[in-house]
Amino acid sequence: MVQRLHLVFGGELVNPGSTQFADVDKIDVVGMYPDYASAYDAWKGAAQRTVDDAHIRYFIAHIHRLRDEETEASPTEELG
Repeated sequence: MVQRLHLVFGGELVNPGSTQFADVDKIDVVGMYPDYASAYDAWKGAAQRTVDDAHIRYFIAHIHRLRDEETEASPTEELG
């Protein structure tokens, strides 16, 4: 069975129309979740707590998409 991990994180953006964080040292890592439904619930809670600040935005990253074990790695990806 494939594990489908999701990371929920967010913080203050440079401007509301971008996805560039104002200070990466202040990114709020909400947590890692085993499925989209639980990640969505966590994202929604964080987003609702900061709804009055247009510069604060939260995201769900599909960690399981970063690495597909069935796809051969590039020569520079795995050194060793």
